[in-house]
Amino acid sequence: MTHPQLHWTLDPAFLAVLAAGTVLYCRRFVHARREAGGRGAGPRQAALFAAFVLVMLVALVSPLDGLGEDYLFSMHMTQHILIVDIGPLLLLLSLSRVILRPLTRRLVAVERALGPVAHPVTGILLWLALVYLWHVPPLYNAAVEHDAVHALEHVSFFTAGLAVWWPLVQPVPMRHRLTGLWTFAYIFGAKVGLGLLGVYLTWSDHVAYGYYEHVPRIWGLTALEDQNLGGAIMMVEQSIVLVLAFAVLFVRMLLQSEQEELRRERLEDAATTA
Repeated sequence: MTHPQLHWTLDPAFLAVLAAGTVLYCRRFVHARREAGGRGAGPRQAALFAAFVLVMLVALVSPLDGLGEDYLFSMHMTQHILIVDIGPLLLLLSLSRVILRPLTRRLVAVERALGPVAHPVTGILLWLALVYLWHVPPLYNAAVEHDAVHALEHVSFFTAGLAVWWPLVQPVPMRHRLTGLWTFAYIFGAKVGLGLLGVYLTWSDHVAYGYYEHVPRIWGLTALEDQNLGGAIMMVEQSIVLVLAFAVLFVRMLLQSEQEELRRERLEDAATTA
């Protein structure tokens, strides 16, 4: 059994993009606090953006990157989960209408230009299409063997994550909005759709990605056991996020119902007084 050689991946291109994005966010965050007195640009947004930066550093700078590329499919899968799911969600949650105010008109114009394509269903289709496409063995093997293809894969994953989470988070309101039980159906379809890939990899009895048959074996895992573990990580992560999303959506639905009831009571009281 080989002991892994752990190293940090200090890719200048990624670090430059992350640093530039962080500077832009911080500048806009400060201006937004001045404009709105802290509303929509407070500790919650700052903490979520810091968590986003941390997740991206763990995914692409920490030894996790080298473990996934040089040794284990399961670590590569963990990296993908951070890039395609957790990172985009944290970024969108760190934004608000106040923070995005300079871009609101442009985003609305883009949505109108896209017409019927700017629909929540498109988000799910893009999410599933990109993730499944990159897990086709020839493309997956090409990504781990060639840096340029690997970078394209990561950009695709992050884009897919933004597409699937945007209709639920909606930093800028969409014309085609999810309401009522459709919000639950949407996240259920997205998570179960991707979770099925995890189920397949968890219970597969053959190695789908030949690249990992020729790397040093570490931690006592065979190539097949490593692949099964990677599938289980994906399946469990999708299940946990689904349950948490259901809980948040349920609480949000209750709060909205309560607010609507209070508004209705105030209108009735005003009408009675008049």
